[in-house]
Order: sequence, then C-alpha cells, then structure tokens
Amino acid sequence: MTAARQALDWAAPVPSDPSLDAMSDVREVIIIGSGPAGYTAAIYTARANLQPLLFQGLQPGGQLTITTEVENFPGYPEGVMGPEMMEQFQAQAERMGTEIRFDNIAEVDFSQHPFVVKSDFEEFRANAVIICTGASARLLGLDSEKKLMGHGVSACATCDGAFFKGKEVMVVGAGDSAMEEAQFLTRFATKVTIVHRREAFRASKVMIDRAQANPKIDWMLNKVVTEVLANDQGKVRAVVLEDTVTGETSEAPVDGLFVAIGHTPNSEIFKGQIELDDTGYVKVHDGTRTSVEGVFAAGDVMDKTYRQAITAAGTGCMAAIDCERWLEARGH
Repeated sequence: MTAARQALDWAAPVPSDPSLDAMSDVREVIIIGSGPAGYTAAIYTARANLQPLLFQGLQPGGQLTITTEVENFPGYPEGVMGPEMMEQFQAQAERMGTEIRFDNIAEVDFSQHPFVVKSDFEEFRANAVIICTGASARLLGLDSEKKLMGHGVSACATCDGAFFKGKEVMVVGAGDSAMEEAQFLTRFATKVTIVHRREAFRASKVMIDRAQANPKIDWMLNKVVTEVLANDQGKVRAVVLEDTVTGETSEAPVDGLFVAIGHTPNSEIFKGQIELDDTGYVKVHDGTRTSVEGVFAAGDVMDKTYRQAITAAGTGCMAAIDCERWLEARGH
C-alpha cells in the first residue's frame, strides 16, 4: 500500500518515524487557520498545556474580518464589529499561551508522523494538526462589490438580514442556497428580488415553488449585476443590470445585495492528504476526526450547512478536545 493511499484510508493509522518523534522541534499541535474555529481550538489546546502553534494564513481572522456588525454571537449584547471580535479572539488565544504566526501554509505531508507542515518560509513538524482554514464565499468579482462588502453587500443572509428591516434587497443566485437566502430575507425586507442570468434554475423544484409562492419575492431573469452603486454615505443605493439576451443595461434601486452563488472550502493543500467530499469539504467522523489519525478539522472547511461564527467556534472546541484526548492516548 502506498503512503498516498494509506493517507486516504478512513481513520488509517500513520506510520511513525522514531527519529522524528525524538526531535526537540516537534510541536504537540499545529493549528492551520484562524477565525472563530482556529482561535477557539487554540484557546482550548493552550489551556491543556499543548503549546499550540497557530498559522493565521492569508486572511487573519477569516471571513469575519470583512464583516461589519455582528449581533448574533452570544456575549455581545450591543453587537460587535467583526474585526474587533477577531482581535479579541486572538488576544485571548495569545494570553493562554498560543504562539501565532502570520505565515501561510503552502504544503502538508500527513503520510508520516510527526506530520510535516510547510509555510512559505519554514518547515514544521507536529504530533497533531487541526485544520481550520475555513471557506470563501464566491463573489461576482466586481471592484464595487468588494468595496461595499459590509456596507450593503453581503454573502450571508443569516448574518446580516436583520439590518435590512423595511428595506428592499436583491439576491444573486440560482441554487437552493439562493432560494433559502431569499426566503429568510423576507422576514425583514419588504421586497426581495432574485436575480439570475438565465431562466432555468439549479435549485430543487420544491425550493423554487416555495420562493414563487412567497408574495414578497420578485424575479429578474436573464440579468446579471455588472456594478454596485453607493450613496453619499458609502452604502448600497442601486445596482446596474445587464440583460443577457438584449445586452441592454438598466439601473435598479436597492438597499442591499446578497450574493448567494456558493462557497469554496479552503482545502486545496489537503487534496491527496486527507479525504475530501466531491465539493472539497473535509470529511469528518466521530466528531472532528479526519481520515488520518491525529488530523482534525473544524469550522467552515468541514461545515457546508451552518457556516456561522458560533458553530465554527463550537467545532473548534470539539477539535481541541478530540486532539487532546488523541495525544493523551498516545502518551504525549
């Protein structure tokens, strides 16, 4: 059996190299990725005296760093800005004894133990690894969309829908997620318009039927958003639409734009190392265990259903406890 095949076997034990186990520079646990999952895993493993080393990656703090006000995380009765929350998460992890590095992890090798983790500059080894690399919302790719993210543009209705009470919003998308986002937004908005470049949808028939039966939901088909316009306060006031059939452009006033065209798990470097599902999410079993013993996953990189800060933090806690017990069972 090859090492690559062995790494993919469900819960396959990893061959141990005694010479590497004896190396003084082997870490007990390395956490790849920050955000609620990574920082929570760091807090718990640090309190367990595992002296975690956390790599923040290219976006320290994860998606919450591009979020404005967070109102649905327990413990913040007045709400909190996303970047501020992540600064507090990081400060707590550091106070517990976590070593944090800004480096990005470029390569891993889970076919041997200790595991090898390579940043852009150095190579590290660890007895256990917790993957918290998250997922990235797919966006339209507009400069104005990026500029207005958190100021009327959002990729999460559950996170931001309450900010649009009594307002009119648009949802761009064609799948079940877009239908779910639109339905959820009707709890707050007076009107929700679904925009799609074609007339056919990828969503299931039941989800389309529910959306079509909702009197608050309107439709703009054969249209694409080519620009997001801001008012004098720097918030969304309208979008520019292009007709995919005629090529004509028009401007539609709107208070918010929700992009619901899917998420991409940040799991590229783990291909061939651990088992992923057909959409790239890390497969876990018995909590947060991956297909390689000693490697755990938490947060949006393994969660395609909830994708909330609170659930990411919860699975970060689970991964830390699973990791601690696994290391203890091995005598570490």
